[in-house]
Amino acid sequence: MWSLRLRMWLLMAVLFGIIYAVIVAAGAYFHIGNFYFYLGISLVMMFIQYMIGPKMVEWSMQVRYLKAGESPELQSMVRSLATAANIPVPRVGIAKVSVPNAFAFGRSIRDGRICVTEGMMGLLDRDELKAVLGHEMSHIKNRDVLTIMMLSVIPIILYRVAWQFLFYGNRRERQSNTMLIGLAALIFYFITNLLVLYASRIREYFADKGSIGLGNKPSQLASALYKLVYGSARMPKEAIKNVEGMKAFFASDPSRALTELKSLKDLDLDKSGTISDSELMALQNKAVRIGFGDRLMELLSTHPNMLKRIKRLSQWERA
Repeated sequence: MWSLRLRMWLLMAVLFGIIYAVIVAAGAYFHIGNFYFYLGISLVMMFIQYMIGPKMVEWSMQVRYLKAGESPELQSMVRSLATAANIPVPRVGIAKVSVPNAFAFGRSIRDGRICVTEGMMGLLDRDELKAVLGHEMSHIKNRDVLTIMMLSVIPIILYRVAWQFLFYGNRRERQSNTMLIGLAALIFYFITNLLVLYASRIREYFADKGSIGLGNKPSQLASALYKLVYGSARMPKEAIKNVEGMKAFFASDPSRALTELKSLKDLDLDKSGTISDSELMALQNKAVRIGFGDRLMELLSTHPNMLKRIKRLSQWERA
């Protein structure tokens, strides 16, 4: 766990170091007024996104919040997990989405919301559902939505800087130094995008570990993730396409389900459709080999490769 924390701290230091260097270089030498205007616009856009984001998620996912007494077992699980996490109880909702998954969102810990999709209802047993809810509860406790949003500002600002110095200003102004800063900002824009995706993948590992810290067994979470992959792989392409823009919120990436299912099928040794304690333990000493295509897909994804993710759960099972 400490290696994950160290990676996250170093990553944040690199990201903010890059943006600080570009801002200082751009602001000190060229078009300070115009530059800070576009910087301000970027920050205002992020603030607006932060304020209206929850409503956008609710609308996109057709979220209906549960009333008192409705789905009592689901609400009871969320309350007990919130108590264990020592945070306010999030609102609980059901999203009118056929793809099986769960997600958390909100502006802060006090504004937390946890939702499950209609497609997940009945797919998981009680322990598996609690493990997934623990994963989402950990996202709220760790302020992951705010963390990723703050980091996501950096590529946006770099894009604005690149656009300003490469394409604005008169011909005389677009000389070598100006173009060099614009080109550097553009290169760092792509690099920081990849680093933000990497940060998101680290946060998924943190949330997995957080679920275990809330009393769930690694095998229960591994089995739940396996079922979510299997369930998503059976969905029509149109259903997956409809949630493409929201997959960063999900516990697993449904767009990679078909590919991931092929690498996970050998984990279910007794073909029961679940991953038991013994099956997860059997993964501990196995080497996980990820092909080039899978590594590339992971590099461009908000979620870790599922086989690597379950492999890490097997290491926590031993711990």
